[in-house]
Amino acid sequence: MQGGMTKKGRELQIKDSSNIADVRSSGMALTAPGGHPDELIPKEEGIPSFILKKMEKMTEQEKKDFIAAFEERENEQGEKLDVTTVEGAVQFVHQQMENGADYFKIMIEEGTVMNAPGLPMLKPNVLKAAVDEAHKLGKIAIAHVLTAEAAKTAVDVGVDGLAHLFIDRPDWTPELIKSISDKGIFVTPCLVLNSSIIGKSACHVANDKRVSHKLNEDWKMTMCSCFNTFPSGNMEDNYNNVKDLHNAGVDILVGTDVSVPMAHLGGLAHGVSVHHELQLLVEAGLSPIEALQSATSVIAKRFSLSDRGQILEGMRADLLLVKGDPTTSISDSLSILHVWKEGVDIKLDGNTI
Repeated sequence: MQGGMTKKGRELQIKDSSNIADVRSSGMALTAPGGHPDELIPKEEGIPSFILKKMEKMTEQEKKDFIAAFEERENEQGEKLDVTTVEGAVQFVHQQMENGADYFKIMIEEGTVMNAPGLPMLKPNVLKAAVDEAHKLGKIAIAHVLTAEAAKTAVDVGVDGLAHLFIDRPDWTPELIKSISDKGIFVTPCLVLNSSIIGKSACHVANDKRVSHKLNEDWKMTMCSCFNTFPSGNMEDNYNNVKDLHNAGVDILVGTDVSVPMAHLGGLAHGVSVHHELQLLVEAGLSPIEALQSATSVIAKRFSLSDRGQILEGMRADLLLVKGDPTTSISDSLSILHVWKEGVDIKLDGNTI
């Protein structure tokens, strides 16, 4: 994920929490001033209103920890660097690593797919310098991309993975896919995001009886909304892109791009969108087992999380017990009976987001 959940952020906010997901973060992504994702963020001073609303439900200690983490993040951003230069971008990489980032992320987003064409972008030589620096520091680098052209730039600057899938399918897509495969780059399609961008909500998932009681009203509203910023796109192109990448031997990872419960960021919700993504990957041609691997062992391999991702002696006992058989019917992944984290049974009753 992107944001303040670097090692420092985790120590401040979730160090004593055993019933939430294990988190890894890139810290803040490298983007041009005024570039993506600025077009999506409400322009407010201080803690955004949607966060303040969430804080109303926190205990006093949770509020205290959150405010401390927010102030820490503000301090992390204290030195304003000119990231449009090679020198500034390289310094930015070091800044993120000093703040405890687990990997590095760059933004390559012109904005058309987000209905915000003409967004500022960093030059390829600046991006490459930053990616090279992350590699020197022993970190993988990934790139936000939503178009084939952006993906081509990401390949050229040397990233290890693509965050999101190019939503278009130009006639030179086969050459792009070959270059991704040849360089061993992984792809996290986030088909749930692209579906929302095209204009499809995930209301049918939110209303699933296995899901609805686990979502609060804000998240139900969000799931029943969508980005709808690129209605000219179509899911068939997305499915074919995933299928061709998979057939070319490219590692496919499960991701969702969930952020906060707001209508303009709709079609997504934490947790449930992982299961929706599994379903869409199967629609795209992966077998149920391959989709499950994309959410477990493949992610662990590509992010060097060697203690998890498989059910083997000596591995972390992070386990789900489900009713049914998701290796043949992927939707059964939602029929969750029990969850264990590091061998500890997590109580599910009343857990909502």
